[in-house]
Amino acid sequence: MKLVHTALAATLAFASIACNAQNAGPSDPQIASIVVTANQVDIDAGKLAETKTKSQNVKAFARQMVTDHSGVNKAATDLVKKLNVTPEDNPTSQSLKSGGADNVSSLKSLKGDAFDKAYVDHEVVYHQAVLDAVDKTLIPSAQNAELKALLVAVRPAFVAHLEHAKMLQASLGKKS
Repeated sequence: MKLVHTALAATLAFASIACNAQNAGPSDPQIASIVVTANQVDIDAGKLAETKTKSQNVKAFARQMVTDHSGVNKAATDLVKKLNVTPEDNPTSQSLKSGGADNVSSLKSLKGDAFDKAYVDHEVVYHQAVLDAVDKTLIPSAQNAELKALLVAVRPAFVAHLEHAKMLQASLGKKS
C-alpha cells in the first residue's frame, strides 16, 4: 500500500507542474531540473530492480530503464552545459527526489514476486505521469527550441517504456 502512495505522490508531483502551467509554467532551468531528477528516480529504481529481481524479464526491463534514462540525462546535461543554463531546483524536482527515495526504500523491503509486482506497478504509474507532464506541461512550457526538441525526441521512448511496463504488469498478473 505504501508503494501505491509513492506512485500517487509521483503523479501528484507531476500534476503540480501542470497546475503551475496556468501561472506561466516552469522555466527552462526548472524543466531541466525536473527532467534530470525524474530520470534519476527511474535509474535508481532500475538499478535496485536489476539486483533484486529473479525474473529475467523484469531484469531486462530494469536494465533498459537504467540505460535509456541515463542516456536522456546525459543528453539533458549536455544541452544545459551547451546553453550555459543551471538547472533550478524547485518544488516539483524536490518532490520527485523524495518520492523516488521513498519508492526505493519501500522496494528494498520486498522480495520475489511481491518485489516484481510493486516495481512494475510503480513503473506503469510513473511513466504515465511522466508522459502526462511532458505533454501537458514540459513541452508547452519550454521556451528554448533545443530543450523543447529534446523533450519531443525522448517522448517516444517514454511511450515505449509505458507499453513495456504494462506488458510486464499483465504477464506478472497471470503468474499470480
